[in-house]
Amino acid sequence: MAARRPMTITEKILAAHAGLPSVEPGQLVEVRVDFLMANDITAPLAIRAFREMGATKVFDPERVAIVLSHFAPSKDIRSADQCKVAREFAREQGLTHYYEMGEGIEHALLPDRGLVLPGELVLGADSHTCTYGAVGCFATGVGSTDLAYAMATGETWLKVPETLKFVYYNRLQPWVTGKDLILYTIGRISCDGATYKAMEFTGEALADLSMDGRLAMANMAIEAGGKNGIFNPDQRTLDYVAQRAQRPCSPVWSDPDAEYAEVYEFNAAQIEPQVALPWSPDNVRPLSQVERVPIDQVFIGSCTNGRLDDLRMAARILRGRRVHPEVRAIVIPASRDIYLQALKEGLIEVFMAAGCVVSASTCGPCLGGHMGVLGKGERCVSTSNRNFVGRMGHPESESYLANPAVAAASAVAGRLCHPEELGIRYEEVAGVA
Repeated sequence: MAARRPMTITEKILAAHAGLPSVEPGQLVEVRVDFLMANDITAPLAIRAFREMGATKVFDPERVAIVLSHFAPSKDIRSADQCKVAREFAREQGLTHYYEMGEGIEHALLPDRGLVLPGELVLGADSHTCTYGAVGCFATGVGSTDLAYAMATGETWLKVPETLKFVYYNRLQPWVTGKDLILYTIGRISCDGATYKAMEFTGEALADLSMDGRLAMANMAIEAGGKNGIFNPDQRTLDYVAQRAQRPCSPVWSDPDAEYAEVYEFNAAQIEPQVALPWSPDNVRPLSQVERVPIDQVFIGSCTNGRLDDLRMAARILRGRRVHPEVRAIVIPASRDIYLQALKEGLIEVFMAAGCVVSASTCGPCLGGHMGVLGKGERCVSTSNRNFVGRMGHPESESYLANPAVAAASAVAGRLCHPEELGIRYEEVAGVA
């Protein structure tokens, strides 16, 4: 028998789920899945394909989630019908994990509910399914037809990706978050720099990064073309999971001598807050080098930056200040649980007093769906993940991607703005990774 080759964490997970001692990049494998997810846009397509293949029952009603998040609460009759199809299928199948409108965006909801766990293999009919890799699982987005097959059988096939290793050394600078690290990375390698590759994040700079910050990084692996983004579990990860896990799990870690397609090393001490300019997430510049353009809207939310740490930081910037009179500021907590905790901490009151609009959990503005669509020529500073032409509204609108502190400061200034330009010292608001 051939000796087992050293493997990355991604390769180990795929090998375990294929029932093989080892795998290597480029190998095609049939794997069992641990958890599946669809939303109100993708579930109806998957359900139709599921029925067309003659399937009648999902492989395990406790391992399939449907989350109404994108056009929910329904913005029109078509979106209401989409939600109705998903809702009726969930009831028919007796799905344990069906989440109605307002319950949350799937990529915040599922990790916080302990439904995606270290060492697992997760598929979702949404490109940002890669978010879950922050807990040390292999998670990737698939099309609705692939999801339908997996719903029926509990299996799928995959090509083992090569792995890119991203090492962030030294300590993070003030105002720098996981969002800035991933924007910086995408700016360095481009939107196709990791196409069908695993992006493994590691290094001393990430040790103090909160789970919210790590989820933001893994979330945007797809913006670099990545098959998945992933962190090796550390004690912070294991503590997070231990408080939430709804089933046993088996974490794995990369072997020290695992082979990587390429290794990138970035000095975190030299990274400042980043901004992705229109019209691509890889059109990235340090905030200090970006023109202070006037803006019309700020959006703080999404599956990238609608978590509690993000809201805390934004509230600390906005406390005692007012949104600029020519700016619309929209804050959307990424789940009902996050919204409730923000209420308890007084964050929602801060946002309302500052003049923000606060909404129930929805993807809404991020995809130009509802709750904040941009008009012709309008500019938005957004904590979301994409700023392609027309992503948030009119094809001639502009979206600038930034972290929550920069977004909140920009809302006050009426233009792109660093918090220190408002006279805010980092020590005043420190405590959020």
